[in-house]
Amino acid sequence: MIKKRCSWVEGKEKIYLKYHDEEWCVPKYDDNILFEMLILESFQAGLSWITILKKRDAFREAFDDFDIEKIIDYDENKVNELLENEKIIRHKGKINATIANAGVFKKIQKEYGSFSNYIWGFTDGKIIKAEYKTKSELSDKIAKDLKKRGMKFVGSTTIYSYLESIGIIDNHTKDCYKY
Repeated sequence: MIKKRCSWVEGKEKIYLKYHDEEWCVPKYDDNILFEMLILESFQAGLSWITILKKRDAFREAFDDFDIEKIIDYDENKVNELLENEKIIRHKGKINATIANAGVFKKIQKEYGSFSNYIWGFTDGKIIKAEYKTKSELSDKIAKDLKKRGMKFVGSTTIYSYLESIGIIDNHTKDCYKY
């Protein structure tokens, strides 16, 4: 029997199907994964998600497996190395934002005990079911708070997509087997 999926993924490449089936809208609580997804979503701004998925392994390698402690200490030489890496998105603003965002992420971890506590606190740990939007009051609120704390490339649309990627928002359509 063929599985019916959300229409946005039907007929797409296997990497997209795998992401839809195994990761998208699945609740995540591990700060390392939450950080990785935040960085990947910020790099996705203005691009398609398939572009990021195809480069994900290269991003992991280039950004030291998203080790926040290492990223916080990136210097100009590392930025230049990343800008020369043809396997990733070479956007200086997004690379610099990643470094700055790592510092903000760490401050949030210290303040809340974990980033997971912070991000899931916006919904009191609840999953929001199927809104079918590209941004919401929740993503507006979180984006505003993250920007106030100093994060970059975290607009409401990016944060909405992030919330889907970490399972706070579950946007599987009613006809999808994952609904």
